Amino acid sequence: MWIFSALALGLLSSLHCVGMCGPLVLSVARGRAELAGYHAGRIGVYSVMGLFAGLLGRSVRLAGFQQVFSVCLGVAILVVVFGPWKLRLPGLSALVGRLWKSESRVKFLFLGMANGLLPCGMVYLALAAAMSWSAGWDAAGFMVFFGLGTLPLLLVVSYFGRYIGVSLRGRLRKVLPVVVASVGVLLILRGLGIGIPFVSPVLPAGPREAILCH
Repeated sequence: MWIFSALALGLLSSLHCVGMCGPLVLSVARGRAELAGYHAGRIGVYSVMGLFAGLLGRSVRLAGFQQVFSVCLGVAILVVVFGPWKLRLPGLSALVGRLWKSESRVKFLFLGMANGLLPCGMVYLALAAAMSWSAGWDAAGFMVFFGLGTLPLLLVVSYFGRYIGVSLRGRLRKVLPVVVASVGVLLILRGLGIGIPFVSPVLPAGPREAILCH
């Protein structure tokens, strides 16, 4: 079931990728080796981030702060979605530019890794889901399948992206923030524990009573 959830979230996220990262995906060579290296680097970074997310989530649960953490995470997602700023990693654009100029055969692997580090609301959403796992390796596995879920549509874009109009990408950019914001609201409700079944259950407080979701 968790594999299906990760794949479904990845497929949904790939719609966001078409809208936001379409030009970057289209710029990658269409050879099998280049595409394989690019996506392997991207998914590899997702798995490492998932590992740390799982370890962080476990520490928070064992400390008994899962409700407070859920509220804070939900608020952070809403701030990212509706804030007037764009998250950037200093130097990442310059690194990507240098990689493009490189003649190395493995540059597409590193380009994929750089893409995995780009600020992305859907990746953050997947990491929030990965935090619910009780073991870091399980969280890493969740992120791997999340990445695999993004592959089908991104491969279609690689080969047929020239037929995807700018207007369609614009509509996708408008829809996805609503989805991400909805998850942020759900995280806040879950943390508040106001007694709504399946949405905001009352969770026992205290480090000894912390609930492990999986």
